[in-house]
Amino acid sequence: MLDPLVGMDLAELGQALGPDQPGFRAKQVYQAVYQGRVPEIGQITTLPARLREELAARFTVGLPEVARLYESADGTRRYLLRLWDGRTIETVRMPEGERDTLCISSQAGCAVGCTFCMTALLGLERNLTAGEIAGQVLRVWDGPPASRLNIVMMGQGEPLLNLENVLKATRILLDPEGFGLSPRRITVSTAGIVPRMAELGRAPVRPKLAVSLNASTEETRGELMPITRKYHLKDLMEACRAYPLRPWEKLTFEYVLLSGINDSDADARRVVRLLANLNAKVNLIALNPGPEIPYRTPDAARVASFQEILRRSLPCFLRKPRGLDIFAACGQLKRSAVEGQGPELVGLE
Repeated sequence: MLDPLVGMDLAELGQALGPDQPGFRAKQVYQAVYQGRVPEIGQITTLPARLREELAARFTVGLPEVARLYESADGTRRYLLRLWDGRTIETVRMPEGERDTLCISSQAGCAVGCTFCMTALLGLERNLTAGEIAGQVLRVWDGPPASRLNIVMMGQGEPLLNLENVLKATRILLDPEGFGLSPRRITVSTAGIVPRMAELGRAPVRPKLAVSLNASTEETRGELMPITRKYHLKDLMEACRAYPLRPWEKLTFEYVLLSGINDSDADARRVVRLLANLNAKVNLIALNPGPEIPYRTPDAARVASFQEILRRSLPCFLRKPRGLDIFAACGQLKRSAVEGQGPELVGLE
């Protein structure tokens, strides 16, 4: 098996090329892979032909394979990507006006077990490497390197349970000599892995942080998110208050509204109290339904009432569902293509 270039930083590429190659060769490979997004070593035309042949005998670029592609009526695309070992993950591309958003995965499956999320039904298969995380972006994105793109690690998996690889992928994606994304344009979402939140905050190069809250009391959050039994709501909020925000940054809280479970006006008022004195914003998500999810989506009036209570005290936005018809919306990623569910495959470009 050939070693992948995607996932190597500049120093690692220099070591891979060996001491006989001048230092600028590693930079040429680095830029070709991350800026040029070449799918094959033979396309790195800045290298001499003989060196390309030598590298191709030892390495592969290592991008994931597009196994299936589904396209929604709203323009959202859900990619089922196959990794080197045959496992599959999902990446979603959502067009949003002047910018697109890529929702990428950090693990194959997920171990956290949130009861309103279809991905939880998969269980955890394994962590993704830094190359498999960054490789999703390189495989799917065909626009300018960074000018029209947001990246959210909100696909399969709990990013903070794979923090080392998440941070390495982030460094590559943010490196001006690499993919060149702005730090303002990449976010990771956590169910609340409290010790790893502190570790993330200490990282010199890091994405923005979003916290999946989803309840206003310990009891309800414990029912919806088993992780609460280990990292209690009180501990989570203390970690949020201690988190070192950059001057331009807000802490994002995500809240999935479930009819009759966590969507009352009393819940909204408790959320306001929980987030008091935090430099924060809230993204509300009315439940995206799935055939194996035992909850209902609240009606529009209930969602509006909840949002209005929050908006009196802090920024609060309602996230419009995207890709519902292809199981691409938040909480719906369960590799339905593997199971024969979902709409028909569209042609690959």
